[in-house]
Amino acid sequence: MIEVAEGRSGNLGDSRPDHHGRGHIPGDPSMWFFVIGDLLIFGVYFVGYVYYRGQNPGLFLQSQARLNMDIGAINTVVLLTSSLFVVFGTTAARAGNATDALRRFVVALVLGAVFPILKMFEWIPEITAGITPGTNLFFMFYFVMTGLHLCHVLLGLVIMCFVIRNLKLSTPPKISFVETGATYWHMVDVLWLVLFAAFYLMR
Repeated sequence: MIEVAEGRSGNLGDSRPDHHGRGHIPGDPSMWFFVIGDLLIFGVYFVGYVYYRGQNPGLFLQSQARLNMDIGAINTVVLLTSSLFVVFGTTAARAGNATDALRRFVVALVLGAVFPILKMFEWIPEITAGITPGTNLFFMFYFVMTGLHLCHVLLGLVIMCFVIRNLKLSTPPKISFVETGATYWHMVDVLWLVLFAAFYLMR
């Protein structure tokens, strides 16, 4: 897929990757199967959340008011910015610039790592105040869905570490592997946008 010219350190050489055709699907097809399956699972949870919210809107609104909107909003900005650097990194890798791709993925990794840290700052006060999944239906959905998402974030950070390793050690780096990691991270981002809208913004 990529031809490499010798002699230029930090770059993949003078040649550039072949252009993908219009029908090109970035990343490994198995990752897309996983992504679609995950979106369907979260979709079922979301439908259940909307249904039960409609049955008891007062309880859900009262519970929603106890969430930390500031941390939720900051985490949204953090993930969106991280995904933006993943886009920049993937573009650089496709263009043959391994050095820039590596730097941008490192920035994306650092930003992504902020998310679980902030999530703990949000969860710990809630749990110490006695708010748990058993408190009511709202918090059952909240902890289960955001907890599953947090697991996805942690897995995404591990995958991004492998992408960074690929960019460091492989000459040339495997573009399909970079695209696969990017696909997963963007799914994590999309899921959070839906969760943020459902739990923090929906009225």
